[in-house]
Amino acid sequence: MHPLSPLVRSFVSHFGEMGSRWGINRTVGQIYALIFISPKPLNADELTEALEISRSNVSMSLKELQSWRLVRMRHVPGDRRDYFEAPADTWEIFRTLAEERRRREVEPTLSMLRNALLEPTSTDEDRHAQERMRGMHELIEMLSTWFDEVQHLDPRTLSQLMKMGSKVGRLLEFTGQIKLPGVGRNTPD
Repeated sequence: MHPLSPLVRSFVSHFGEMGSRWGINRTVGQIYALIFISPKPLNADELTEALEISRSNVSMSLKELQSWRLVRMRHVPGDRRDYFEAPADTWEIFRTLAEERRRREVEPTLSMLRNALLEPTSTDEDRHAQERMRGMHELIEMLSTWFDEVQHLDPRTLSQLMKMGSKVGRLLEFTGQIKLPGVGRNTPD
């Protein structure tokens, strides 16, 4: 593999830096970025050479990316090595990330909250804590339900919905379904 261009190196480097902020290792972020923008599937040797990192680090990172379902393994006829590619559809990537985040982070939190809400309380502090947890549980449940519904929208519809932005709120306000603070006739007296 030839050396990375400044454009590609900048993108790969940024993804590595952002990886740690997103809760993934820098190398995993770099490998994903390079696979994502590559016009062809890449093998572990190519990734090792291009990113100047150890083969074992590449292997572990590829396993992590596969567990997140962000890369797929492909075979090239006549070559025994495994090649990796990322989905080209950014909506598919977004949905996969959202599903995995939900499975790894949201569902365990909901489970813990459900258990905590079933616990008997004997002090005012525990009752207060449980009430706060109930509010958190209700919000997360509502967001989970919304997420399930949005997951079934086709990318074009989802894109149109997102482009509408605050127009959705104004439409609901116009139809009397919600009241927006500081907007039109629904401002507090």
